[in-house]
Amino acid sequence: MKKGNSSLFFTDSESAESYSLSNQFAENMEFRLVKDRNTATPYDFYYATAMAVKDNLVRKWLRTQNTYNENDTKRVYYLSMEFLIGRLLKNMLTNLSYDEKLAEILERDGLKLEDIVEAEEDMGLGNGGLGRLAACFLDSMATLKLPAFGYGIRYEYGIFKQLIDNGYQVEQPDHWLATGNPWETLRREINYRIKYFGKVISHKDDKGNLWFDWVDTEDVIAMGYDIPVPGYNTDNVNNLRLWAARSTDEFSFQEFNRGNYLQAVENKSTDENISKVLYPNDSYAQGKILRLKQEYFFVSASLQDIIRKYKINHSSMADFAEKTAIQLNDTHPVIAIPELMRILLDEEKLDWDEAWKITTETFAYTNHTVVPEALEEWSVNILELLLPRHLDIIYEINHRFLKYVKQYYTADDEIVSEISLIKEGKEKFVRMAYLAIVGSHHVNGVAALHTEILKNRIFKHFHKIFPGKFVNVTNGITPRRWLRTANPKLAELITNKIGSSWAKNLSDLRKLEDFTNDKKFLKDWQDIKLENKKKLKDYIESEHNIKVNINSIFDIQIKRFHEYKRQLLNVLHVIDLYIQIRENPDKEFTPRTVIFGGKAAPAYLQAKMVIKLINNVADVINNDPQVGDKLKIVFLKNYSVSLAELLIPAADLSEQISTAGFEASGTGNMKFALNGALTIGTMDGANVEMAEEIGEENMFIFGLLSDEVVKLKESGYDPKEYYDANPRLQRVVSIKISV
Repeated sequence: MKKGNSSLFFTDSESAESYSLSNQFAENMEFRLVKDRNTATPYDFYYATAMAVKDNLVRKWLRTQNTYNENDTKRVYYLSMEFLIGRLLKNMLTNLSYDEKLAEILERDGLKLEDIVEAEEDMGLGNGGLGRLAACFLDSMATLKLPAFGYGIRYEYGIFKQLIDNGYQVEQPDHWLATGNPWETLRREINYRIKYFGKVISHKDDKGNLWFDWVDTEDVIAMGYDIPVPGYNTDNVNNLRLWAARSTDEFSFQEFNRGNYLQAVENKSTDENISKVLYPNDSYAQGKILRLKQEYFFVSASLQDIIRKYKINHSSMADFAEKTAIQLNDTHPVIAIPELMRILLDEEKLDWDEAWKITTETFAYTNHTVVPEALEEWSVNILELLLPRHLDIIYEINHRFLKYVKQYYTADDEIVSEISLIKEGKEKFVRMAYLAIVGSHHVNGVAALHTEILKNRIFKHFHKIFPGKFVNVTNGITPRRWLRTANPKLAELITNKIGSSWAKNLSDLRKLEDFTNDKKFLKDWQDIKLENKKKLKDYIESEHNIKVNINSIFDIQIKRFHEYKRQLLNVLHVIDLYIQIRENPDKEFTPRTVIFGGKAAPAYLQAKMVIKLINNVADVINNDPQVGDKLKIVFLKNYSVSLAELLIPAADLSEQISTAGFEASGTGNMKFALNGALTIGTMDGANVEMAEEIGEENMFIFGLLSDEVVKLKESGYDPKEYYDANPRLQRVVSIKISV
């Protein structure tokens, strides 16, 4: 930073926006952080910059919300356990078109915007595609000026920071909030009481109507924190509200009077664990209870907040469904269905039919998976303990649903049992996906193939019972984040050729087909790709001490580790390439750098062993002098949104190789394709629709189709048959080479 009297203050020739940014930066540094140029840290520079940008959003933010209220606009509420939004500063600058202005202002004082951006922590609010889709939806809805709100949990810790020790994944706490979050605003007045445990008592009023009260509960307070979500090139600023758990002011006076103060407040202190960490380990009873507590916590707070906002303009609940649309992002928020019923029945005193009509017309459900273990089920015993009133309501929903089924669909006891919301057995479970289907007006899959599998295989009876309820909404990504922000030079090249409309209307990229024979354009594109590869190369060499060949194919697979995503298949292919190089050292070979990234769930031993295998194979290949720079394998630790923004623009080849019929959609495949990477993959998820748009001849498609996978499984799949019949596979599995 330069010394002297110059500072980040305005000059007479600066625009009002530049004046505001520079002045607010200086005031934030001085008055909020109490720092000057001699004491400020890199994080202070980031914090002051972020606050200056946020300050410039506030008026638009307030006016947007006020407009929604004044116009009594129908609102969309997106309920999600995850919002994988990563870093915000760079994306905010893109949407506000402040990036160039701010870079110039900072440069006057010897600061680089790139360095300031790097000081920001990724927000630990999500883990995979579910959360990234939610983040892209928020961006797109704000850009389209839709009155949309996100609701989630303000996790103090993300899922975990991933380190690698002797090839093994090691989990460490991801305390992303340790240094604060300049983007959030605490709404002290926005707080709600969340109930757990207790019992249900019934009573009749003077007219003989039966009512229920949920009493003797243990309560927690949900506190609201707001994050602005600006649209791209618009004054519209929507809101993401995250809930943090706080204990009530109550504690056991009985224990206190005995002199045991710590015991008196202990239970209240543990209440705050509810919003402590994303996805607590639910492999044991207490972990399961905490997970369900989390889901109900944010759902109850969100519904109370939604109803509060609705009642600003309405004195009854009659128009609630006409003014309110609630989207359930997967099964995690599905407890919202019985929660809204509880509120309408017990607090608003509506009869069942009216309450159920409002509920089913309000909710819609997005299914994200066909993997059985991801179709969430909750133990009846846990629900009865934690949410007794909700279990009563679920039983009543199921009773009425099965009565309808027997009257209008089938009396076959086997089918009725199969589609019951209650899974019978030694221990009973509530099938949350079934509850979501019955309680929503629409159910959507997230790719055309996925939706067909839901209709014809996973939920085939529900599709017949509720014709027209199942629809497809293929996943998407925001081009603002994943091209304009992540790959600015490519975005600029495209804009110079076809204009900037593609940032809001991605189909305009088809205009680039006019330049497929433009040699200068193609050369510029290749140069940008090479520059992005150099950035990634420098990162790999700096962080992992692995020398990579910048002229090699950058072959990248970055995903959550799971068997169906087939990272194992990829590493077996790498071993096969290694054998070929060793056996034919003089043969011409296109150099390749194979890059993996992703986390395995802490309790998912098999996935963690694949990470260990990748790192062991890397140790052999990367240190073999016979291989040299022809082949390298790299596992990048602690995969995140910000790391994806470095990897995706540098990719030559995108690995999308899930077993057909298992990947619901995927969004990584789209991000890679948007940045000019070629796709190798199966006909699974959104790959199918990508092939239709791109042309299958422009993708590398292999493997069985989803129907063929099902037939193979039904006929009896024996992996040893394939092993015995394939000498190359035998060599890959049995190879023993040390360097």
